[in-house]
Amino acid sequence: MSLDLRLPMGLMFTLTGTILTAFGLATRRNEVLYAKSVGIDINLWWGAVLLVFGITMLVLGRRGQMRSQREEEQGSATPASKDRSPGTPAGVRDQGSEEGKRPGVH
Repeated sequence: MSLDLRLPMGLMFTLTGTILTAFGLATRRNEVLYAKSVGIDINLWWGAVLLVFGITMLVLGRRGQMRSQREEEQGSATPASKDRSPGTPAGVRDQGSEEGKRPGVH
């Protein structure tokens, strides 16, 4: 079982986004704090962006983890996979370089 990098990234961005969003909500009415950003609550907006990105990474990482667990349960060696190279699509048998000819070419 390998670690999908989207999971720790998602946790980091979600945590940072949550803190920044909470700070932005707590200081919404502070006009002095947001005078340099033309009155835009930049902490709230960027916190929301980081939160959405972090949740997206968590969802995608968890989905990938579930997919790899499902593949492990089904077994990675199917009869068709033994006849093909790693880059060959499923259902296509690898003809290799038998006598230097390409498949279908005589």
